[in-house]
Amino acid sequence: MAQQLLMPKATAVWLVDNTALSFDQIAQFCKLHPLEVKAIADGESAQGIKGLDPISTGQLSREEIAKAENDPNHKLKLSEPKVRVPESKRRGPRYTPVSKRQDRPNAILWLVRNHPELKDAQISRLVGTTKSTIQQIRERTHWNSANLTAMDPVTLGLCTQIDLDMEVEKAAKNRPLPTEAEMGDTLQPASLTENMPFGSSGDEEPEIDADAVFAKLKSMKSTRQDDEDDN
Repeated sequence: MAQQLLMPKATAVWLVDNTALSFDQIAQFCKLHPLEVKAIADGESAQGIKGLDPISTGQLSREEIAKAENDPNHKLKLSEPKVRVPESKRRGPRYTPVSKRQDRPNAILWLVRNHPELKDAQISRLVGTTKSTIQQIRERTHWNSANLTAMDPVTLGLCTQIDLDMEVEKAAKNRPLPTEAEMGDTLQPASLTENMPFGSSGDEEPEIDADAVFAKLKSMKSTRQDDEDDN
C-alpha cells in the first residue's frame, strides 16, 4: 500500500507557519493547489485548523525541510516509516456506504438478468449484500420487487468494472459446455460428408444420351443438304 500523508491541510498549515518553503513545494507535498496554500498563508482558508507537525509524526525530517528551503526546485519526500503495518485483507461482503445501500437491490436485479452465470457468493462480493436478499430478488419475493429497476452496479458506484469483469470471467470458466440441443442445427462433420457423391444433396440433372444427340444433328445436316440441292 502506498504511503500517504496524514492530514494534508493541517500539515500545510504547520509548514506555512514554521518553514520558509515555497507555496509550490508545500502544495506538491500536501497534494493541494498552490492557490489554496497561498490562501492558508493569507488567513483566507483553513481558519480554525491546528497545524500538524510532520516531524513529530515521523513523516518528514528536519534535514529534508532544510534541503528544500535551500533549493526551491527540491520536492519534499515522505520519510520511510519505522514500523510497517501489514495491509489487512478484506473478508466478507464489500462495505457499501449508507447513501448507496438503497441502490443494491437494483444492482442485484441487473446482475441476475445480465449475468445469470454469476453465483450468489460472487454477487455478494460485488455489491456487499446477503445471499437471502439475492434469493428474494431471483424469486421476486423481495418486499420492493414491484419498484425495482435493473441498474448497472458500476454506474451506481457499488463496484468497479475490473471487479465485475473478473467475476464474470471466473464464472465463465466454470460454465459447462452447451449441449447439442442448446446449440441447434450445426454443420455435419467432414468425416460424414467427404465420401458423399457429388450433387447428392441437390436435385440430380437428367442423364444425356450422346448417341441420340449426334443422330439428331446428322439428320438436321442431311435435311439441310437436300434443301440446298433442290435450290
